[in-house]
Amino acid sequence: MKKLFNNYINTFKGLSREVWWLSLITLINRAGTMVIPFLSLYLNKSLGFSMPEVGIVMSFWGVGSLIGTWLGGKLTDVIGYYKVMFVSLFLTGVLFFSLQYITSFYGFCFGILLVMLAADTFRPAMFVALSAYSKPENKTRSVTLIRLAINLGFSAGPAIGGLIITGIGYQSLFWVDGITCVLAAILLVQVLHPKKAKTLDEVKVEKPISVYKDKLFWVFFVAMFIFGFTFMQYFSTMPLYYKDARFLSEFEIGLLMGFNGFFIFVFEMPLINWLENKKKSKIKLVLIGLLLLSFSFIAINTTSWVGILVVGMLLMTIGEMVAFPFSNAFAIERGKKGNQGQYMAMYAISFSLANIFCHNVGMLLIDEYGYAFTWSLMAIFAMLGVIVLFILLLMLKKEKSASNEVLQRLVNKKTVTS
Repeated sequence: MKKLFNNYINTFKGLSREVWWLSLITLINRAGTMVIPFLSLYLNKSLGFSMPEVGIVMSFWGVGSLIGTWLGGKLTDVIGYYKVMFVSLFLTGVLFFSLQYITSFYGFCFGILLVMLAADTFRPAMFVALSAYSKPENKTRSVTLIRLAINLGFSAGPAIGGLIITGIGYQSLFWVDGITCVLAAILLVQVLHPKKAKTLDEVKVEKPISVYKDKLFWVFFVAMFIFGFTFMQYFSTMPLYYKDARFLSEFEIGLLMGFNGFFIFVFEMPLINWLENKKKSKIKLVLIGLLLLSFSFIAINTTSWVGILVVGMLLMTIGEMVAFPFSNAFAIERGKKGNQGQYMAMYAISFSLANIFCHNVGMLLIDEYGYAFTWSLMAIFAMLGVIVLFILLLMLKKEKSASNEVLQRLVNKKTVTS
């Protein structure tokens, strides 16, 4: 047992101090956004919005996230990741304070759009900072540590939020969210100020390649959209399936969903460390992750045995653990030849776009054709993503061969000249 524990601890060794601080800031920030899981309840129960109105507000949330992510990438390339992260955290805190005073439908649509626009400028800047503060060989594990912080934040946030609502009321959530964002901004200044932080791998490209001209990255973008679209069904439509078709209680659903976060927290870092040592292609590993996600939808359609729900959740969780860190690391690596902010923004936007469409499409499919048909369609859609990634693998192989040929010509030319 002691050896097992020591091996687990060793998987975290070698990561820079700055990456640990960035993870703590991300944890505080994500735990602080506890109003988001309760937003639909607040709008419906406290402000009296109808369900269609709640749906429209959530769409504005998605649009704000998309615009903020794009803007964050642009600003990161212009003024740097540190300034973008600080302004994002501080401004999000101020906007959360203000949001509690908005009670009209149109006002809240505009308010939530501004909040998410400010909040999600943080994401591409954070990923570029993560790249700068990590040694090249540690980037995937650094991403994994950030994911652990995000998962912990999302796990703790709703639990604390529920207690706050019960004890004080919905209004207090906006104050707590705002305060935690401002605290994260203050911590950023104290520990990651450019004069204090040690940059390990900051990339400056004189003639950067625009992400919009990188055809291979756009193939990757399509695959990530498909991955996000199918993956997020587990956090929107799947709980309804557990309740309506499998007759699980809210407590049982909570345990099943909690299993996802717990499994990731315990096993993701050792798994990523093991896979990195295997020296496998990042895209090949993302492909395997998406394949496991597809299998999870197939599994829950095969039998009425309730235990298959755990099997499905396990397959999805392992797929997530493999696909997310290595897809992120691929985007960071690809961004080294261009504007990193742009690349990381487009990576995040693929999931923001999926977030805008996946929930409504999933609900409509279930309402029209039922759960079994919807899960089969999601499995097929995920398989389509696997095919896209396989095409990307072939394109990357061709690109590598072309680069090797160019390099060989230069070597030959130099030899002849000598």
